Amino acid sequence: MAKSIYDFEVKGLDGKSVKLSNYKGKVLMVVNIASRCGLTPQLDSLGKIYEKYRQQGFEILAFPSNEFSGQMPENGDAIQEFCSINYGAQFKIFAKGKVKGNEAQPLYQYLAEETKIMFRNNYPIWNFQKYIVDRNGRVVDWFNPWKVPDSDKITETIEKCLKEKGVENKN
Repeated sequence: MAKSIYDFEVKGLDGKSVKLSNYKGKVLMVVNIASRCGLTPQLDSLGKIYEKYRQQGFEILAFPSNEFSGQMPENGDAIQEFCSINYGAQFKIFAKGKVKGNEAQPLYQYLAEETKIMFRNNYPIWNFQKYIVDRNGRVVDWFNPWKVPDSDKITETIEKCLKEKGVENKN
């Protein structure tokens, strides 16, 4: 069983493996995205909080998924192009994959397990579910798809995590 988000490798848009341990010491927001969803304008809010906090050690890891009513038909570079051209997205976007249920990519199985509600794993219920990960790679909170990324509650959680030092950063 994984101890933190750093135990995972995911696929980049180019199909190459990316170790999430590359993000050690960063505060992360992991979010599943789509291009043809009523919530797609959240890409703009994601870009704003990324720009606001990235110099402090904040990263957004976006995972496109076509599981919710086929709202992410693009593949590969077309995903990055859509997000960049239409919303100015500069944060990291990974390969499209499954984010819910038994077929979910391992990272999302871990996130769902770590944020269980009672006895049920907390898989995304729709596009744009957000998970906040602290500097130690632990999931500290999650937010439903309808909570906009730059809401007070989400930014407070990000700011709190940014103020905390990671275990590896302590003397």
